Amino acid sequence: MAKTDIKYLATNRVEVRQKKYCRFKKMGIKYIDYKDGEFLKKFLNDQGKLLPRRITGNSMKFQRKVAQAVKKARQMAILPFVTDLLK
Repeated sequence: MAKTDIKYLATNRVEVRQKKYCRFKKMGIKYIDYKDGEFLKKFLNDQGKLLPRRITGNSMKFQRKVAQAVKKARQMAILPFVTDLLK
């Protein structure tokens, strides 16, 4: 048998992930409004915890701003501190 006669059952698939990007830099947003609860919910999980940068794709600068906005919104009772099934 020659080496060219080798047949595989399945091809090797390589997953191609989409490159994560900071949505704030892409859209040109400079200020994160803490009064917009629906927008801030995108950065929280079902329990009300902040999602990390590696999941959201935010830059470090905007992740800090999101964290501060969520904390302000919790103090103003726009977002809950702890919840079950937030989304």
